[in-house]
Amino acid sequence: MADRIALRGLRARGYHGVFDFERREGQDFVVDAVLHLDAAPAAASDDVDDTVHYGLLAERLVEIVEGEPVNLIETLAERLAAECLAESLVERVELTVHKPSAPIPHEFADVAVTVTRGRGTGS
Repeated sequence: MADRIALRGLRARGYHGVFDFERREGQDFVVDAVLHLDAAPAAASDDVDDTVHYGLLAERLVEIVEGEPVNLIETLAERLAAECLAESLVERVELTVHKPSAPIPHEFADVAVTVTRGRGTGS
């Protein structure tokens, strides 16, 4: 599928991590979602009902980040990808969770996990 909708840099505060202080204090997570779908029907109709309403999807993704804590950002990425695939038009999603304040005792630019999931394939 050549058509894509990209939602990049979605920021939300979550309480994910393996350390107690991460669960207690929380930190910002940044989500990038690239949705693979057929955009032709929406382009032809010019109707939001024929595509993925990325504003509503963003709200649901933020709810997941702000919701139940998990130890690993791999788990968080999996949950977020599943939410994207709940959109019936999405055939595949590339979902990245960035943890820019990860507890690493060295200077670094970013830590991120990317998962790619497809409808019915698991990958």
